[in-house]
Amino acid sequence: MPGRLLNSSVLRWPDRVTVDASARSWAAAEAKRRPELCRLGYFGSYARGDWGVGSDLDLVAVVNASERAFENRAAAFDLSRLPVPAELLVYTRSEWSDFARAGTRFARMLQRETVWLV
Repeated sequence: MPGRLLNSSVLRWPDRVTVDASARSWAAAEAKRRPELCRLGYFGSYARGDWGVGSDLDLVAVVNASERAFENRAAAFDLSRLPVPAELLVYTRSEWSDFARAGTRFARMLQRETVWLV
């Protein structure tokens, strides 16, 4: 996680390379633990390269199926190993297909900028 330098008010924030490497390691571990996981990636400021101090990591996952409601699915993932705060959206394969077909602005942005890790 971000940390302060000793005796300084300077806040060090992990750079994109550090966040990407950590995300790849975390994603590989999640893929081993979760056979239902089809895809996992990140989007937003770290994917675009315009991250800064305070930026969080926006993640998206696609799973084969889920009995949980959409808003509760991310709670099953432990994001604490990531070096910055993170938010995760978890779609089922069917929802992802419908979402992509709908062609909303958000769907187009996800398709364009997501860095897929798994």
